[in-house]
Amino acid sequence: MWIGIWLAFLGAPLADLLSGAHTPEADVLGGIGLVAFVAVYLGLIFRHMAKALDPRTVQAALAFMFALSFALTLTLDSPWLVLFVYTSVAAGAALPPARSRPAILVVVAAMVVTGLGTDEGRDFVTSLVIPALLGGFAMSGVRQLVRTTVELREARATVAALAANEERLRLARDLHDLLGHSLSLITLKSELAGRMLPGRPDRAAEQVADIERVSRQALHDVREAVTGYRRPTLPGELAGARTALAVAGIAAEVPVEVPGGLSGDGLCEDSEAALAWSLREAVTNVVRHSAARRCVVGLTPRQTLEGPVLELTVEDDGHGASGAAYGNGLTGLTERLAKVGGTLETGTTRGGFVLTVRAPLAAARGVL
Repeated sequence: MWIGIWLAFLGAPLADLLSGAHTPEADVLGGIGLVAFVAVYLGLIFRHMAKALDPRTVQAALAFMFALSFALTLTLDSPWLVLFVYTSVAAGAALPPARSRPAILVVVAAMVVTGLGTDEGRDFVTSLVIPALLGGFAMSGVRQLVRTTVELREARATVAALAANEERLRLARDLHDLLGHSLSLITLKSELAGRMLPGRPDRAAEQVADIERVSRQALHDVREAVTGYRRPTLPGELAGARTALAVAGIAAEVPVEVPGGLSGDGLCEDSEAALAWSLREAVTNVVRHSAARRCVVGLTPRQTLEGPVLELTVEDDGHGASGAAYGNGLTGLTERLAKVGGTLETGTTRGGFVLTVRAPLAAARGVL
């Protein structure tokens, strides 16, 4: 859109071509030159914004635009001075900041000198100097912004990959610590029981009993570990909600952390897990089904007749299911919350849809 704004300046040379002030041959050559100029301009900016072109290609394209601006202005008169504006914009967009600034000044100076040597050039120069300077320096800033955004996305992907790799390493360490000793002990006792079996069956039976005990304990440890891995946390889901909404192009207001340090001793694990699952399901529904443009997530401790609770609200300006039309996800959340003494409510607002979830704090359930 920013690049498209500057195409409005093409009105002057187009009007000059259609005015009939030149010979048919001049109009044809001017039209060909204008098409070639705009093609190079758009190709240079769009290609360079997506992926940096070879410096020689950039320099050749800018030199072509600069030369064509001179030739068309001197041949067809002052309305074609606007091509210098495009050259300035292209220089700001394609050259590094250290080189774009002097290049923009050179282009503007050339436009002024050329304009003063044409008919009515003074009026055109006066009206084009500011747009040429503004466009060039603005596109230089846009270029830096685009490059920074690309680098941030690449850095985010790298961080995500490193986090996933670190999580795999942690899982490997935990499984080794949990199962390494138990499996080694089972192997040794199995070998010992095998040697004792022919002559001392009673001792072999003791070893088999020990193998069963160790196996059961190992199974219990693995189940506990897997339960811990699968239990979501509120801080993690808040971060995931911000990312999911941003990727979907939805303006989001999401708390940075759980208020008052409640995630921990103030909120039992079951209540936190239920709230985390609720937040994940609500944000997923907003992204997939609401067609919302804005979403607000709130976490507020409240005192109720049943005791203190932590209230989660997810409100969007889209269209959601009515309060009675629960899907499988909301039905599952209701059942999950019921196990911890929590509640779930849905409704519509003037601006869209709101989901409210309440889960008791640890003090309300006697969990400290």
